[in-house]
Amino acid sequence: MAALADVWRRREGLRALVWLSPWIAGVSIFFVYPLLSTVYFSFHRYDMYTLEFAGLDNYRYLFEDPRVLTSAKNTLWLVLIMVPATVLCSLALAQLVVRLKAGVGLFRTIFYLPSLVPLAAGTITFVFLMNPATGPWNQFLALFGVRGPDWFGDPAWSKPSLTLLSLWSCGQLVVIFMAALLDVPRHLYEAAAIDGAGPWRQFRSVTLPAIAPVLMFSLVTNVIYALQYFTQAMIASRVASGETDSPGSSFSPGYPDESLLTLPQWLFQVGFRDYSMGYACVLALLLFATSMIFTLILLRQFRRAEEAS
Repeated sequence: MAALADVWRRREGLRALVWLSPWIAGVSIFFVYPLLSTVYFSFHRYDMYTLEFAGLDNYRYLFEDPRVLTSAKNTLWLVLIMVPATVLCSLALAQLVVRLKAGVGLFRTIFYLPSLVPLAAGTITFVFLMNPATGPWNQFLALFGVRGPDWFGDPAWSKPSLTLLSLWSCGQLVVIFMAALLDVPRHLYEAAAIDGAGPWRQFRSVTLPAIAPVLMFSLVTNVIYALQYFTQAMIASRVASGETDSPGSSFSPGYPDESLLTLPQWLFQVGFRDYSMGYACVLALLLFATSMIFTLILLRQFRRAEEAS
C-alpha cells in the first residue's frame, strides 16, 4: 500500500508539473533568463560587439554619475507627487460619477476617452495646447488676468505639466474605481447612516475598507508605471525644445535643464545611444530593485492596515 501511495504521489506531482510547465517556461524565458543576463552583463564592458570583464567598475561609476542622481530625483518626484494625485483624482471622479442620478454612461465615456489617445499623440497635443506663445490654455488664463507660465519650457513647471497630462488621461483608473465603488454593498451605507455617520465618516469606515484591495492594486501599478516613465517625458522634452531626432542632433533627454530626465530615459541614452550596455544593465537592476522596494513597502503597509481594521 505504501508503494502504491508513493506511485500515486509521483503521478500527481508529474501531472501538476505538466500543468505548470507553460507558466514555468514563460517565467524562465521572459523573466529569469533576462534577469540573469542583465546581472552577467553588468560586470562587463559591452558595446554590442565586444565583451570585456570590468568587475565592479560599472557599479562604482553609478555613484559617480551626476545624471543618475538627477534622474532619480525626477523619477522620485513622479512617484511621490504624480501617482498620489492621479489616484486621488481618479477616485474622486469615480465617486462623483457613481453618485449621479442620470448621465452616468455619458460621463463614464467622457472620462475614459482620453485614455484611448496614443501616448505620443496625446503628449504632442498637450505641449502645443500649453505653448506659452500660441497655446489656447495660456490665452484662456489671460482672460482672467492670469499670466500662464512656460509649462514645458520652465524647469519649475515641467513636471507639474506632466502631472496634468497624467490627470487628463486617468480614465482607465476611473473606470476601475467605479466598478469597485458599485460593488460596495448598499446596506452598509444604510446601516452607517442609521448610526448617524455623515458622508465623510461613511467614506472612511465603509468605502475605503471595501475598495482597499483595488486601491492597493492601483497604487502598486501606478508606482511601477511612474518608475518606468519614459514616453511622455521624452516626447515632451523633444517637442518643447524644438530638436529633431536626426543624424548629428545634439539633443540630450531631460529638457528643460534635465528637469524631465527620468531613470528609464537615462538608461536608454546610455545603452542605445552611447552603447554602454554594461552600465545600462546596472541602471536596469537599480530600477528593478527600486520597484521591488516600493512594492514591498506598499504591500506591508496594506497588510498592517488590514490587521488594524
